Amino acid sequence: MDTFDNLTKYKIFLSAAENKSISKAAASLYISQPAVSITIKKLEENLNTTLFVRRSKGVELTEKGRLLYDSVKKAFQMLSDTEKSLKFPVYSGYLRIATSNVLCKHFLMPYLKEYIRLYPDTELAITCTSSAEARVMIEECSIDLALVVKPQSPGKLVYYSLGIIEYIFVCTPAYREKWNCKNDEIFEYANIMLLDKDNVSRKHINAYYAKNHIIPLHILEVNEMDMLIEFAKMGIGISCVVKQFVEQELETGCLMEVPLANPVPSREIGFLYQDIEPFNENILRFIHVF
Repeated sequence: MDTFDNLTKYKIFLSAAENKSISKAAASLYISQPAVSITIKKLEENLNTTLFVRRSKGVELTEKGRLLYDSVKKAFQMLSDTEKSLKFPVYSGYLRIATSNVLCKHFLMPYLKEYIRLYPDTELAITCTSSAEARVMIEECSIDLALVVKPQSPGKLVYYSLGIIEYIFVCTPAYREKWNCKNDEIFEYANIMLLDKDNVSRKHINAYYAKNHIIPLHILEVNEMDMLIEFAKMGIGISCVVKQFVEQELETGCLMEVPLANPVPSREIGFLYQDIEPFNENILRFIHVF
């Protein structure tokens, strides 16, 4: 099989893999559904392997299909990158990054600002999502770099640590004065403001509660840590936040930490990427920008 005669087949294959559906791939490429099915069948015959498992709600890549997808995705991106370099000599490549809204605002933003200053002609794309989803995107080659909470096992991925983040409980001094109790008894009386139950940081706090036999009686849930900070500043409760995010408020006295006998365990954050060929050198440039 001549690879260069099959670029169209690979484009259709990529679309089916990313859409996880023959019909959606057909719609996105403006061709008929039978045309997509026939093309994939021919590609499977040429490669003498099965690329997809047909499901009732779509298609899923087989192990060999995933291997082909990773290679084809990289090849098309490399081809696109080369074309841009030829058309625009100052073009310095691309970099696709994923992270959560909170990590983007408080940790990724300084990297972005400095990187853009040093490499203004790099094509950047930022996706805000959970750490778990960012890892999936890395493995699917749909992004190049992720800023995440350290996974229990990075597997074949490369992990580059940026250090730890600390979780603390904060409130206004006036709100703390309302409760005549020890710090560790505050959960029995105060409004405790936490991220929603699906958030990975909330799961971390829930594990802390379980280990220390803490049962908060009054919980207010939100879906953004910035809202937790603002609600705490309004004096309506005690928020569990990342200490690095409220350093200014703690310094000015706008907020105070409620120290606990058993502090919440810290967590580590860092960059996650794949060390595969062809390697995107912008990954290392970004990581080492400082």
